[in-house]
Amino acid sequence: MSVLPSGEQWTIRAGEYAGTVVSVGGGLRGLAYGDRDVLLGYAEHEAAHAGIGQHLFPWPNRITDGKYTFQGTDQQLPLTEPTRSNAIHGLTRWANWARVDDGLDESLVEVTYRLHGQPGYPHQLDLTLTYRLDAETGLTVTAAAKNVGSSDAPYGYGTHPYLTVGRKLDECELEFAAERWLEVTPDRMTPMGLRPVDGSAFDFGSRRRIEDLEIDNAFTGLPDNWMVTLTDPDSGSRAVLSGDTPWVQLYTGGALGRIGLAVEPMTCPPDSFVTGENLVVLAPGDEHSTTFRVSV
Repeated sequence: MSVLPSGEQWTIRAGEYAGTVVSVGGGLRGLAYGDRDVLLGYAEHEAAHAGIGQHLFPWPNRITDGKYTFQGTDQQLPLTEPTRSNAIHGLTRWANWARVDDGLDESLVEVTYRLHGQPGYPHQLDLTLTYRLDAETGLTVTAAAKNVGSSDAPYGYGTHPYLTVGRKLDECELEFAAERWLEVTPDRMTPMGLRPVDGSAFDFGSRRRIEDLEIDNAFTGLPDNWMVTLTDPDSGSRAVLSGDTPWVQLYTGGALGRIGLAVEPMTCPPDSFVTGENLVVLAPGDEHSTTFRVSV
């Protein structure tokens, strides 16, 4: 019997909601409400592509040249985005995660993975992803990490779900609140500095059409419990993602034909291992967790 590219498949259900959690990366292979998708997915016979549903441990986004210094020691990570000479989206997207709940509750899946030290990241973390569906409130995902090693570990988390309402983004309306956006270089996506959202092309404080705007930027200055809402103005269908992180990356998904909006909660910005901005430092035994929610 052949092995599926995304590994084991675990269905999660509650009310009209249904989704599939997979063992490769502990990712989410799709989420639907009734007969419509709320998050973009991919087929059972496919591997995850364009980051769909993946989780990003122990850093989200990019580290320029894969180089950083932590507590006086220089580190070099593998360049997993070689065309831009960056280390991108952490170390666990293609690892095989194990399910640890008893499987008796069809609305719950919990998976874990032990990240061992390796070149560029000589630390040991126990990672846990908990998926819970509720018929009224939708999907809640909690991402947790514990330092089980003997040294301090730099840490960040992000995830890569794509909201969808079943039509091209150009025709959809977007609403979210943020104070600043991060400008990056067009060639390597290297951070250049924060700019005010107010009055910019990225000002979606009041709901409006996305049209042909291209977005692939991080935003900060968010409300404590921020929310990003994608709406089909004709049917009124909505897809909503909310979170508690200080950063969120939005990406209009050109690689997928602009059929979904990546809304990526991030505990820290790009290059945080270099700059230290919003970087979490886990001492031995320390734990960190964050939660995001997806609903209609």
